[in-house]
Amino acid sequence: MDRGGKLNFLRKARWSPYTAGILLGGVTWFAVLTSGKYLGVSTTFGRTTGMIESLFPSGYVASLSYFLKEKPMVEWQGIEVAGILIGAFLAARLARADQARFTPPLWEKRFGASKMRRWGAAFLGGVLIMFGARLADG
Repeated sequence: MDRGGKLNFLRKARWSPYTAGILLGGVTWFAVLTSGKYLGVSTTFGRTTGMIESLFPSGYVASLSYFLKEKPMVEWQGIEVAGILIGAFLAARLARADQARFTPPLWEKRFGASKMRRWGAAFLGGVLIMFGARLADG
């Protein structure tokens, strides 16, 4: 018998985007059905920033209207972020993707040999995406 049996699809290095999209849609539907909440993580980054800033004694965070609405605390979305990291690690292990790559070949081709340039572009892109997500309230 084939080792792994019916779960061999979990060992694929790449999944069809259609399969992944259907599965993510199903998970999202289930989350809304059972908890009434949509999957998302942008609020978590704002809350984490508030928790870090509140370590400093100025009291500035407590006075901001955003943090009156979104309390700086660990909530279910923080667990979701941890689950994403753990899931990505497990998926890489199951697919036997043991070689660590910090940037895909397409990024190396587009941004050149400089790691700082590629990391800077990725960071700036992440900041813009997060800004847009928070501007749109998630």
